[in-house]
Amino acid sequence: MSVEEYLEFERNSPVKHEFVGGRVYAMTGVSRPHSRVSGNIFRKLADDAEGGPCRVHQSDMKVPTPDGPYYYPDVVFACGREPEDEYIEDEPCLLVEILSPNTESIDRREKLLAYRRIPTLRSYLIASQTEPMVERHFRDDNGDWRTEILEEGRFPVPCPPGANLSLADIYRGVQIPGVGRLLS
Repeated sequence: MSVEEYLEFERNSPVKHEFVGGRVYAMTGVSRPHSRVSGNIFRKLADDAEGGPCRVHQSDMKVPTPDGPYYYPDVVFACGREPEDEYIEDEPCLLVEILSPNTESIDRREKLLAYRRIPTLRSYLIASQTEPMVERHFRDDNGDWRTEILEEGRFPVPCPPGANLSLADIYRGVQIPGVGRLLS
């Protein structure tokens, strides 16, 4: 399938699909912890962006990568110009994926490599839904990619300027199996 065929197919499909290597892959539903973590991140970033030029989306916005795949990140944050295609954000500054058992290796390998090739991307967060932990992949001031594992505290996000997230923001009210409700 070509990119053009995929985009047309996706506009008319009742189910979301990611596009990788000329193939389409149906997206599945998510667990309550996954949805809550994603929603908490979206809400905090949407509040930070309110009234400014930036846009934040939760799981329904396609992001193309330079080498061809189209993904639906759990949270997309973009600033600047709006793309012509209203179903795409092609210049994100921050992407977030919430780990699921079926997608963990894809999020940590395939998507990490593809997302890092997006010129405007400044940070890619991978959040666990089974423990309060975030992998923060980010470009430093020299444009080099760095990684840190966060299990507590607050950390900066690249957009909007001056924004940050904390593990308390991300995991507020999340029911973690075997741990219980966190940060209620």
